[in-house]
Amino acid sequence: MPDPIHAPRYTRDTWPIAAAMIQYPNILPDGRSVQDQAPEDWAATLADIVDAGFTELDPTDAWLRIADLAPARLDAFMGVVKGLGLTIPAISTARKNLIDPERGSEMVAYAHRVIDTAAGIGARSVSLGLFGGLTEAQKKALWFWTVQGESNPDDPDSYALAVARVRELGRHAEDVGIEIALEMYEDTYIGTADGTVRFVTDVGLPNVGINADLGNLIRLHRPVEHWLRMVEKTMPFARYWHVKNYMRTEDEATGLVVTAPTSLELGLINYRTAIRLALSYGFNSPFLCEHYGGDGISVSATNRNYLRTLLPRAPEAKP
Repeated sequence: MPDPIHAPRYTRDTWPIAAAMIQYPNILPDGRSVQDQAPEDWAATLADIVDAGFTELDPTDAWLRIADLAPARLDAFMGVVKGLGLTIPAISTARKNLIDPERGSEMVAYAHRVIDTAAGIGARSVSLGLFGGLTEAQKKALWFWTVQGESNPDDPDSYALAVARVRELGRHAEDVGIEIALEMYEDTYIGTADGTVRFVTDVGLPNVGINADLGNLIRLHRPVEHWLRMVEKTMPFARYWHVKNYMRTEDEATGLVVTAPTSLELGLINYRTAIRLALSYGFNSPFLCEHYGGDGISVSATNRNYLRTLLPRAPEAKP
C-alpha cells in the first residue's frame, strides 16, 4: 500500500489544493437529498468547481457522503469527477463526533467506511473530528461560531475513549495507506494547540496528525491563543490542512471581540509564515480551501491562487 507519510514531494504546480463543498447543502429545496441525485445533477453542481479553476475536490460529507453510496452509485460519481477533469486527494467528515453519546459507535463505523472509500478512489487523506452538529441556537445565528455549541465531556474516561477510537481508525488507515488529520475545533479535546498536540501524542501513530484549521479558533468571540503560538505548536504534526482566514478585532478595555471571514492573505493568520514553518517540518499533504459567506467558491479560488505562490517551485524552476 502507498505510504502517505513518504509520498513524492509536491511543488507549487503539483500540490493538491481541493475545493470544499460547504456551500452546497445535502438537502435540496424540494426536499430531496443530494445522495439521491442523478449523476448529471452532481455534474451540474461540480461544474461550479471546474469554472472556478479547481482541479481537485473534497466532496465534504455535509454535501455528499460518498462512503454511503452503493458501489454502482460511487462508480457513477467518480465517473462524473473524472469526466470533469477533477481528482479527490482527500475526504473530510463534518460534525461526525466520534464520541457522540448516542451515535458515537455509528460515527466510528462510518469513519471506517470513509477510510476504505478514500483508499478505493485513490485519495490519501481523511479528516475526522470530535465536534457534533449545530445547536438550534447556532442554526439561527448569522454566524454559528458566535453562539456556544456542544463540548466534549470533561472526564478521563471519555478522553480515553476518544483516543482509543482514533487509534483504532488510525491503524485501519495505516493498513490501507491513508493519513488521518484531526480537525481542530473549539471545546473538543482537539480544541486548543496544547490539547491537540497532547491528543495526537497519546494516539501515537505516525499517520495520525493535525488538521490545523486555526480559522475555527480565531473566529471565536472569546479570548484565544495567539495564532503564531498555535502554528508553532501544531506544525510538527500537520497533515491534511483546511485553510481559511478571518479578520479579528479585540477591544482590551471592554473585552469586545468581533470577527468576520476574509481571504487568506487579508486575515489575522499570516499563512506565508505558517506554511513556511510547516514546510520546514516536512509538510507534504493536500490543502482544502473553504470559506463562509458570500461566494465561497470564488473566494476559495482566490485563496488557492495565493496559496500556490507560497509553495516551493520545482527544483529546476527559476523565479
